[in-house]
Amino acid sequence: MDKMNQSSAEAEAETIEPLRYLSKGEAAAIETELMRDYRFGQQQLIEIWGQACALAITKEYEPTIYHPQRSSQSLHQDFTVQCEKMDIPSLSYLPTEVSYASAMNTRPVVRAQRQVQLINDAYNLVIDAMMGPDADCANLREPYPGILVTLKQIKIPIASVDVPSGWDVEEPSQDGINPEVLISLTAPKKCAISFSGKHFLAGRFLPYDIQKKYDLNLPEYPGTDCLIEL
Repeated sequence: MDKMNQSSAEAEAETIEPLRYLSKGEAAAIETELMRDYRFGQQQLIEIWGQACALAITKEYEPTIYHPQRSSQSLHQDFTVQCEKMDIPSLSYLPTEVSYASAMNTRPVVRAQRQVQLINDAYNLVIDAMMGPDADCANLREPYPGILVTLKQIKIPIASVDVPSGWDVEEPSQDGINPEVLISLTAPKKCAISFSGKHFLAGRFLPYDIQKKYDLNLPEYPGTDCLIEL
């Protein structure tokens, strides 16, 4: 009997389809369908994703927020006010930031490397949620290129949300930051196909009809968990 069950399990394992990685267009289409057809609100999705990211990073870290540019969207302003009311510290500038043009010269890079040590000493982890799948990495304007120069030099771990900043959503980065942890939202993107660090997925809420439509082949989430390690 045990041998029969074992053979059945092995056969079932052989038929499992590989996980699907989304293109930029597919990711945008799924988000549109969630809000239009399934009546998810944008704030609701952000809160679901935010909770899953917090669980993936665990409760060991005290956050400090840095906004390169304050958003004019009321939704983002609301979250900023909530963080301020909860006494979560927020930085008005990044002390290690240097301009992209300056970083091309030896002397500013040396200076930046010394300043990067401030981040290494003050924090245990950097959570990279600066850009998303829609970012045009070929046409970034300050302060973002300077921030990416800094993130490439720090020694403490980086945990990136959905798409690591500076990466093209369609393919792995050749010259971007190197996160140790990636938290994919809804479904993993194509740029994560060869990611070798810890990879979490926050997509339990995704309706089955959408999973089937896009052949996502998502894994089964254990218990009541809202995220899973891939």
